[in-house]
Amino acid sequence: MQRIDHPLLSPSLGSHKTLTSFHFGKPGSGRKIYIQASLHAEELPGMLVAHHLRALLEAAEAAGQIRGEIVLVPVANPIGLAQRLDHKPMGRFELDTSENFNRHYPDLAAAVAPAVMNQLGDDAKDNARLVRRAMADYLGQWQPGTELQSLRRTLLLLAHDADFMLDLHCDCEGVLHFYTEEACWPHIQELAHFLGAEAILLAKSSGNRPIDECLSGAWWQLAERLQASGCQAPLPQACCSTTIELRGELDVGHAWAEMDAQAIMGWLQFIKVLAGQPAPPVPAPRCPATPLAGSETLKAPGPGIVVFAAEVGQQLQVGDLVAEIIDPIANTTQRVTAGVAGVFYARIRDRYITAGGELGKIAGAQAFRSGELLGA
Repeated sequence: MQRIDHPLLSPSLGSHKTLTSFHFGKPGSGRKIYIQASLHAEELPGMLVAHHLRALLEAAEAAGQIRGEIVLVPVANPIGLAQRLDHKPMGRFELDTSENFNRHYPDLAAAVAPAVMNQLGDDAKDNARLVRRAMADYLGQWQPGTELQSLRRTLLLLAHDADFMLDLHCDCEGVLHFYTEEACWPHIQELAHFLGAEAILLAKSSGNRPIDECLSGAWWQLAERLQASGCQAPLPQACCSTTIELRGELDVGHAWAEMDAQAIMGWLQFIKVLAGQPAPPVPAPRCPATPLAGSETLKAPGPGIVVFAAEVGQQLQVGDLVAEIIDPIANTTQRVTAGVAGVFYARIRDRYITAGGELGKIAGAQAFRSGELLGA
């Protein structure tokens, strides 16, 4: 294992933060897997999974079982991890800019298209290498002007040439659920099954360029540009990425983390990045994949105390009671019911809501939304 510390741009005199990555295996010897945790810095289950995964990878490397390269970033957001306000963690948005740490990554397809469109040939693997070199060149010349930009650039430099990218997050309260782009799903679906995902949300593009879609989206977007130009050069989906929501913010415990780390190791065996023992069989799916555009976000019709009638993981039908919003001043109770049938896969942790606030999400089977599909 090799540890590399990457200094970030200092925002103020006399202080700086560092991003740390751990590297297993040998670059160029096979597939590259990139795994990061807690880009939303208050979402800690992934950080504990990375802790357990590191020990397993160290043992696998010592046994000579790694066939390729695995990069692990257990603390992907040292900026957000240090942000606290009134004793509460503030790791989703940078306080200086109010920008979400997992939005606004660069459009890599647009950035590299001018350099590669006329250079692609008949060999798909050669074309993938050409695109990755162009990505590396673009990221190499990017001069970040802020600490946040330097974090984004550092993460992309570590991940841009990965075959698979796993971004470990969690919800406020929820079951394990799995986001990925439609182009990635055929290549990464077994990972969702190894993890026992109880909701799987697919989108061509969810919008706002989170880091996972910045990386995988570049490939299908370039392929579409080639098709539109009439070019027949083959270009594979050379990076498949996913955001894995490891249940809720308070689901931080060794039992969950060990189970999730073992599931990832089983998948690494399945894709032959880990040798040694035979790969475990792929578990049966626990749910069907559904469109992210079919996910209903329930909102409060007014302010009040939140009393949930539905638990996360519960299968709901249209009209089922999900929550009551109680106004103890007006002595009123407002019912919030399911508008779609599906699993209630995530809900808020707080029990007071303001008017229009998000309460939870149901994974419906039929798409009915368009535009930007992710929340703030």
